Amino acid sequence: MLTFTPEQLEQVGCAILERAGTPADLAQLVVHSLVESNLLGHDSHGVLRLMPYINWVREGRIKPAVRAIVARHFGAMSIVDGLYGWGQPAAQLAARTAAALAEQHGVGAVTIAHGNHLGRLGEYTDMIARAGCVGIAMANVGPGVAPFGGRTRMMGTNPMAYSVPRAPGENPILLDFATSGVAEGKLMVARDKGAEVAPGLIINKEGNAATDPNDYFNGGALLPFGLHKGYGLSLMCELIGGALSGTGPSALPDFDGGNGTLMMALKIEAFTSPDQFTDQVERLYGAIRAAPPKPGVDAVLMPGDPERKTRAYRLEHGVQLPERTWEEIQALARELGAA
Repeated sequence: MLTFTPEQLEQVGCAILERAGTPADLAQLVVHSLVESNLLGHDSHGVLRLMPYINWVREGRIKPAVRAIVARHFGAMSIVDGLYGWGQPAAQLAARTAAALAEQHGVGAVTIAHGNHLGRLGEYTDMIARAGCVGIAMANVGPGVAPFGGRTRMMGTNPMAYSVPRAPGENPILLDFATSGVAEGKLMVARDKGAEVAPGLIINKEGNAATDPNDYFNGGALLPFGLHKGYGLSLMCELIGGALSGTGPSALPDFDGGNGTLMMALKIEAFTSPDQFTDQVERLYGAIRAAPPKPGVDAVLMPGDPERKTRAYRLEHGVQLPERTWEEIQALARELGAA
């Protein structure tokens, strides 16, 4: 494992994206999102994504100089057209648009059409919550997950995210999870480390249980979390995120390869007293914090606690990457002529 400062990772990431034809401001936005994922401990969505991103640029799937636009308004809803540019700028535009619609109508709903990989979905519901609204989002991605009882890839890892604002000065409560038992990117991290994954997360191409991440990359599949429950949630992401956005369900031939996304913002005062809502959020937060832990557990955690702890540690001690990941990034930089 090698250790880097966030600034070092951002410098090399921006150099790579700019050499691939990305304007400097868009490159900074995309790479900052990746490095922030590393800081939070979600290395699956961090700078290891640079390699597939550049491959997608070369294949024409990502148009690096294109900027997303708001293509349509209809009452409290809008469509953001990513125009097959970078996913993170399109998702940020969708989050800002959803919050602005909620400010006007009490609720705002935005889909992203012609989008690409947008990183951590919770990044955008967090933006909505910091604008004072409840944020909700779901997305479908390329197929990698077997349906409950199946053995072939039919659905994506299909994340869902929810963010709730707290009292002024406090971080929102953020829940962000894949509907598969593990995200595909975490298998990439495990493979680069030469590690196995826990039982019950993947199967090999014959449909048998596996723990070697290479079994997934050699034709196996991820499994949904919670058996039929994760499967059902993933299916809803395919229909509500994929079909509603025009991206299409990932198992169908007309799936366009992007992240079909729905984001929603709910203005609190359109539903209830903001003071009452905040009071209940804080009281519940405090009650759960004070809940007695079971034997062997230090304390009951809230969503986001591990990420905040990891971020503080990595800001002080640096971000570690497997040597294989760094070698691939360096090779990519040399190939593109990025210093």
